[in-house]
Amino acid sequence: MSTPAYTCYDADRMTLTHTYIRRAALLLAALACLMPARAQRRFLHPELYLGAHAGVMAATTLFAPSVPGTENLLNACTLAPDGGLVFRYNGHKCCGFQVELNYMQRGWAERSDTHAYARRLDYIQLPFLSHIWFGSKHGRGFFNLGPQIGYCVHDDGGSGTKQTTRTEQYQPIDHPFDWGVAAGVGGYYRSDHAGVWQVEARFNYSLGTLFSAGTKDYFSNANAMNLSLNLAWLWEFRRP
Repeated sequence: MSTPAYTCYDADRMTLTHTYIRRAALLLAALACLMPARAQRRFLHPELYLGAHAGVMAATTLFAPSVPGTENLLNACTLAPDGGLVFRYNGHKCCGFQVELNYMQRGWAERSDTHAYARRLDYIQLPFLSHIWFGSKHGRGFFNLGPQIGYCVHDDGGSGTKQTTRTEQYQPIDHPFDWGVAAGVGGYYRSDHAGVWQVEARFNYSLGTLFSAGTKDYFSNANAMNLSLNLAWLWEFRRP
């Protein structure tokens, strides 16, 4: 069976999709910067937290033009662990900020009738998030939103059967430095003597590209994205 050709229309459609996602991500990052500035009431005694989180993530990469075997996002995802340290400061009613130092595995998978391939990229990541919370003293829901930066510390080079139709994605990555935006939603319980127990679902999208995307390069976009589910435990050092 012959592999379908990728036309200019396909490439233009993928580029347009990436453009819309990029604009939405930049808008979310701008909103995250504005939210703390609109906080009204300051706490007399700010809340200060330090802890750790860990979980699992589904990661993939959006290519333009697309890579055969990655058109279905579910089949193009790799599952991997992630985790890190969390620092949170709530200085205002319903509003604070959060900084993290995380380890995560990104990458993508290619699956078809003729080949199965996966590549993993290990990152150290530093998100800077606005923390918007609501609820009571003990039970709260929240939104986390803001920019993130990261650096690829290891590339496993990929494993499995490589395809022969498109091979540009098998080259070493050109840009190990990553930057993007993160958005999360979750909830936590503030116990009296056992810290804070939290669950969060988070979406990360890279505005940087793994491979060079100049006019003479094959890819116009190669943006990593992932969805994670994490559990966290935080210790509250000071209470209002």
